[in-house]
Amino acid sequence: MTEHSLPALAAGTAPAPTAEPPPPTDAVPAAQRVIPLRHPRRWVATAVVLVLLAQIVHGLAANRFYQWDRFAYWFMRPVITDGLLITLQVTVYSALLGLAGGILLALGRLSGNPVLRVVSWLYVWLFRSVPLIVVLLFLYNFSALYQSLSLGVPFGPAFVHFDESRLATDTAVAVVGLSLNEAAYAAEVVRAGILSVDQGQHEAAASLGLPRRYQFTRIVFPQALRAIVPAYVNQLIGLVKSTSLVFYVSLLDLFGTVQSMGSTYPGDIVPLLLVATVWYVILTSAVSVVQFYVERHYSRGALRSVPPTPLQRLGAAVRELRARAGKEAAL
Repeated sequence: MTEHSLPALAAGTAPAPTAEPPPPTDAVPAAQRVIPLRHPRRWVATAVVLVLLAQIVHGLAANRFYQWDRFAYWFMRPVITDGLLITLQVTVYSALLGLAGGILLALGRLSGNPVLRVVSWLYVWLFRSVPLIVVLLFLYNFSALYQSLSLGVPFGPAFVHFDESRLATDTAVAVVGLSLNEAAYAAEVVRAGILSVDQGQHEAAASLGLPRRYQFTRIVFPQALRAIVPAYVNQLIGLVKSTSLVFYVSLLDLFGTVQSMGSTYPGDIVPLLLVATVWYVILTSAVSVVQFYVERHYSRGALRSVPPTPLQRLGAAVRELRARAGKEAAL
């Protein structure tokens, strides 16, 4: 430091800065800003899809052939709701019996007993090979082959007799036929779910000294449900639609009622078919909602965080839009 600079420092004057301070963030030139990536093809695809949806909605609303006034008339008529209740009743009974039978068949196929393995495989092979309508018609005409059923010693005396005509009501035939068919497909779904569990889990369960029943119900089966639930819900949706075949065994479910009313009122065939379509969509949508929450429940042990519910996703999307709008306004 020189002698000439001493008086200046003593007087309190600061030295001249050597460099200019950096500009504030808001003053960054436009050429240096980060420009978000544009997706023109995505916007074009979105516009095309929206135009197609608008055309479909316009065609449904403007075409008088659909007779939406008659649709509204038939939608909640007692005759339709009675058929809907029969559809729900047959579906619930068949789903429960089919799942129980599928679990037993799956355990039989995985059993170390060769007789159980062969019998279970033959059952699955047979009922997956025969169409459902053939099974229903065969059971409906079962009384022509066997007028009565009995329990006793094979080729010997019978202890209990059943009148087949009293047992084989229309509802019983429908439930039994659907359950037999459903059990064959449910068996493969359950077997695949059990095989998807890591072998180490089986060994760990066995090392705890638990009985085989507890190993299956407490350790193996809860983990297998993560793979069973999505596939079996598809089976349930197919079962809901398969109930429309019980019309051919004289059971007036939802579809059978629509067919009957269509024959009585031929001018209302299209609105009646639309009524059946909407009710089947509602039923399958309800099953899908139950599937989502069941999968969410059983995913807790496999995922770090459970999937968000639709309301949570909607709230996150709204917050994201607000944040994006705030950033654009700031720019």
